[in-house]
Amino acid sequence: MNTEECILRKVLDYDRAKEIREFDETKAGVKGLVDSGVTRIPKIFIHSSEKLPKESDSNGEYLQIPVINLEGVHGDRRKVVVEDIKRASETWGFFQMISHGIPVSVLDEMIEGVRRFHEQPTDEKKKIYGREYSKKVRFYSNGDLYKSEAANWRDSLYCFFREDQPVEELPSVCREIMITYIKCIIKLKGTLSELLSEALGLSSDYLDHIECMKTEAWMGHYYPACPEPDLTIGTTKHADPTFLTILLQDQIGGLQVLHQNHWVDVPPKQGALVANIGDILQLITNDKFRSVEHRVRAGQIGPRISVATFFYPREHESKLYGPIKELLSEDDPPKYRGTTAAEYITLYKSKGLDGKSTLPHFTI
Repeated sequence: MNTEECILRKVLDYDRAKEIREFDETKAGVKGLVDSGVTRIPKIFIHSSEKLPKESDSNGEYLQIPVINLEGVHGDRRKVVVEDIKRASETWGFFQMISHGIPVSVLDEMIEGVRRFHEQPTDEKKKIYGREYSKKVRFYSNGDLYKSEAANWRDSLYCFFREDQPVEELPSVCREIMITYIKCIIKLKGTLSELLSEALGLSSDYLDHIECMKTEAWMGHYYPACPEPDLTIGTTKHADPTFLTILLQDQIGGLQVLHQNHWVDVPPKQGALVANIGDILQLITNDKFRSVEHRVRAGQIGPRISVATFFYPREHESKLYGPIKELLSEDDPPKYRGTTAAEYITLYKSKGLDGKSTLPHFTI
């Protein structure tokens, strides 16, 4: 049997659907693979070469994501901060925040809480394993596992926060810090809502008034060290279907943002939080603020841990979100039709993280 015949035989013998199903049925996630001692990653995690990060993608050192100091935001530095956020939202769609008011101890404990959850015995995590969107608290690996061309090298703990949610539903190993952290983030969200409104030239309560940040979804990601990081990726290229996302990352690194056709590293910064504009905010600002693609590289050092809080309008409501009239003119007519949060997010989820923007589906 020649080489081509051997390759063909391997392709024919490979049952991708079966491998996906068997991985999912373990309910152990990517960490379960690592714990089993794998030295070669399963085929379902191998991405095509054109989708993998390359050294030539890197920006070198001449592009750096904006870092915004929120100190004095409620006082004499407010105009400076608003201008910084305006510039970052228009050009990058991403920025890091320091002096945001959340104690470093809370941030560090949140990272450790996510670590405790993912590093507890698999039998404990299995109790809340699931893919049903109706489950408000769940553990899973790859939300688009059955849709994607290749799986990402990460596991996730998901929590949909709501006012009537019993705290007993939250995992006991990180329950207390989750509650403390989300309260702090919601307070920061209120400040950012005002600053973004003012950066658009609107009243400070404008975005709060149209209720575009009324839902909070929290995710604690765990990226185990990968034995073959050059063959896979932690999170594939995507933009968020949200209004705004606030991210806490540990000190491992790996997050990159696409800017001027370069993949720019978002370096870990002790005590900092990352904010990024989501698709819905780009839509209602008629492209004034930008929702940009980002990704996470897989690495041999790990685990990498991050915590993302997603803010978006309530999905169950029928309210339409379209370009803000105050931002439109004859020279800048609306670029998008109105959409509900449910319509937008349903379409986004149906595609999976395929690297293609959802926004063009709503252009006029």
